Amino acid sequence: MLVSLTVDNLALIEHEEIEFGRGLNILSGETGAGKSILLGALGLALGGKASQEMIRDPEKPALVEAVFSVMTPGEMDAFRGMEIEPYDDQVILSRKLTGSRAVAKINGESVPSMKLKEAGALLLDIYGQHEHQSLLNKKKHMELLDQFAQSQAGKHQGAAGQVATDEFTELKMAVSTAYSDYSKMKSELEHATMDASDQVREASYLEHEIEEIRSAELKIGEDEELENRYRLMKNSEKIAASLNRIEGMLSEDNAAADLVGRSLSELTQVASFDEEGLKDILSSLTDIDGLLSDLTRDLADYRDAMEFDQEEFQETEQRLDLVNDLKNRYGNTIQAVLDQLEEKESRLEKLQDYDAYLDRLRNDLAKKEEELQQLCLSLTACRKTSAKELTELVTKALMDLNFLDVRFEMHFAKLDHFTANGMDDCEFMIAMNPGQPMRPLQDTASGGELSRIMLAIKTVLAEQDDIDTLIFDEIDTGISGRTAQKVSEKLAQVGKRHQVICITHLPQIASMADYHYLVEKKVENNQTVSGIKRLSEMDAVSELARMLGGTEITDTVRKSAEEMRALAREAKKNW
Repeated sequence: MLVSLTVDNLALIEHEEIEFGRGLNILSGETGAGKSILLGALGLALGGKASQEMIRDPEKPALVEAVFSVMTPGEMDAFRGMEIEPYDDQVILSRKLTGSRAVAKINGESVPSMKLKEAGALLLDIYGQHEHQSLLNKKKHMELLDQFAQSQAGKHQGAAGQVATDEFTELKMAVSTAYSDYSKMKSELEHATMDASDQVREASYLEHEIEEIRSAELKIGEDEELENRYRLMKNSEKIAASLNRIEGMLSEDNAAADLVGRSLSELTQVASFDEEGLKDILSSLTDIDGLLSDLTRDLADYRDAMEFDQEEFQETEQRLDLVNDLKNRYGNTIQAVLDQLEEKESRLEKLQDYDAYLDRLRNDLAKKEEELQQLCLSLTACRKTSAKELTELVTKALMDLNFLDVRFEMHFAKLDHFTANGMDDCEFMIAMNPGQPMRPLQDTASGGELSRIMLAIKTVLAEQDDIDTLIFDEIDTGISGRTAQKVSEKLAQVGKRHQVICITHLPQIASMADYHYLVEKKVENNQTVSGIKRLSEMDAVSELARMLGGTEITDTVRKSAEEMRALAREAKKNW
């Protein structure tokens, strides 16, 4: 549930803190007052697109913070699966905008904006004022059906109380995987056809490449060893000269080794006079003398070990050139070259028995096609079962929304080709009056009817999943009178089980509010600002009167508003 929304320095909003409640939360106000800005601010907190143009005062950052309560074990598990630990059963999503960047946070920790979107998808569902237009696209119909089928599968509980495996989702994934394999096999077969001369030519070239790589007898890590050896050989004269100078400095008269030796002899002669006090100094000086002696031997051993002749240098150089040439042509590493060798050997084997290779491809493709066909049939069967349940529930919801004699079904057709989503071509069909044939939505429903149909679908889906908060942005487009009353009743009924936040211009819908908020635009210090406040019961009646009567609110209009509010309260008692 959305507990509160804080907005600072965003568009027309200077600073607002809004606390929401359970049930039906209504936002109303004059056109252009800034209601959509509040939804935009919430969308920003949920990872929506950020723009520096949204910042009201460019000298200060803009901030949006949304606080949600996490109420069910399912929600808790979902957030923990995203490595988000609710704090005091709350999740806080925030977004801060400056002139150069946007910072997203969850519970105070910085996260990518995409993670805000993922978290927001678990918490609320926003139904925009033009979303009903998506029902004109058949692709949206199957998306809604699959959403319902997945939510239904996820509701089953296992014996241990854990959520059962979502078989529908697994089936969709199996279809997608099988289709990917099928497409690759089909593409390979389509590109496999070649005439005999092409086969001979490619086989000959492959034999040359394979022999070239095999004869090199490459070993993993060999290139690094060669490069180190070559670098040593190429710079050996510089290294030897430096070592000789060091050895000379250590062995010359009055050099380090000589001076340390003389110091040790001097100290040894007097050490017996204060054995305890000079013990550590004598030990350190002895160690230094030993280290210098070891160093002199190590220098000599290293110089002797690095001796090599010109022939060895040339062999190393040639071998390194060969390895690098193969890497340049077949891969960036020796392992990549060896992988190429394996692929070329496999390809040559196919070409040497090309007819058998084609037969294997055809057989494998036929088996994969049969597997994909069966998976698609299973997916269609699952969809049809879910579609029957979905359309029955939507039909009931439509009747609640003043579609009195409506029939709502889903028609299934079969595509003539496979897709990653199966072979179904399905769409919603509706008949809104007795005797009318079932017809596609785009051929029948008006804008206002589409809005109510989407509302019905959304409310049905809301009952099947764990999303607690539903937001409806001006769903009253194109409706009035009795229909508006029915819509208001449906929203209030949904508000019994979910938190509903609704922006509306219709008094019938506003009268059902459990919490009513007024969005106003005013001028302060020669600047236009939008503000929002929660209305008392008396103020809510005044706002209803404004929505009923416009600029002139008479006693009659106010009495109508009071009556409308009273009737709404009475109706909600009976649900």
